[in-house]
Parts: sequence; C-alpha cells; structure tokens
Amino acid sequence: MLWVKSTSPPLYRSSIGFDHLGSLLDNALRAEHSEREHPPCNIEVIGDNHYRITLAVPGYRHDELEIQTAEGTLTVRGKRQETDKDKGRYVHQGIHYSPFERRFSLADFVEVRGASLDNGLLHIQLVREVPDTLKPRRIDIHSGDQAPAADAIEHSKEVSS
Repeated sequence: MLWVKSTSPPLYRSSIGFDHLGSLLDNALRAEHSEREHPPCNIEVIGDNHYRITLAVPGYRHDELEIQTAEGTLTVRGKRQETDKDKGRYVHQGIHYSPFERRFSLADFVEVRGASLDNGLLHIQLVREVPDTLKPRRIDIHSGDQAPAADAIEHSKEVSS
C-alpha cells in the first residue's frame, strides 16, 4: 500500500472554496493600519445581525460625503468644498477638513440598509441576511432504493447562523 503525504496546509485539507483566504488576511492587515486614519469611527453591534458604523465628520454636508459598496467592501469618501468663510486666518486650526477615504470589509451577505448625517456624525446601518437556501438544513437518510420524498429536506429553524 502506498501512502502519499499531503503537501497542502492543514486548513486547505478540510475546507473547500476558501482560496481567497490569503486576500482576506491581507485586507485585514491593511484595515488595521487604517484604524489610525481620519476620520475616527465606531463599529457597533445593534442586535442579531444588525450593525452600525459611525464616523465623526464635523463640518461635512450631505453632498460632500459618498458611500459606496462593491465586491464586499464599503467605502466612505469625504471631500469638503472650501467656502469663503473657510479662508479666514486661523490662530489654531485643529479641525481638519482634508479629503478622506475609509474602507470596511463586509462579511458575506452584509448589506448597507441606510445612512444618516446627524450633528457631525455619519451613521451607516448594516444588516446581515443569509438566504434561506444557504441556512443549515436537515437531510433525511433513506435506505436501499427508496427515493427521497419531496419534503425530505427541511430548513432547520433551531440552528441559527
């Protein structure tokens, strides 16, 4: 009998479809660096599968902010339009209005549901909704040549994702 030793890492021996794991780790490391960037933010868990990102954007108007999602990434951009009032001479200018871009990696099935700007805080509401076809399900096992009935597969209501 010939035994062949697997050269793949242990993670890849028991998982299927995780070829993009390296890129996820790379994005996570880049996101760690962006934590020190402007503007500061909070990420909150509001309830089961409900989240909120809050960014401090004092002085920005609705039309100076942009929120975009693409390929599992949420991007928030801000570019303040300079007004005549901003051209005054400052003794000290501690509030920065420089253009910014913040990126957040979204897990599978996380969608942006809305955003609001209130008292200099940009709130972005997110929800994670897993489709029924991907939720855990129970599969009956039949013996012999019995054909499975149409109702043999039921979605499990006891198992939560």
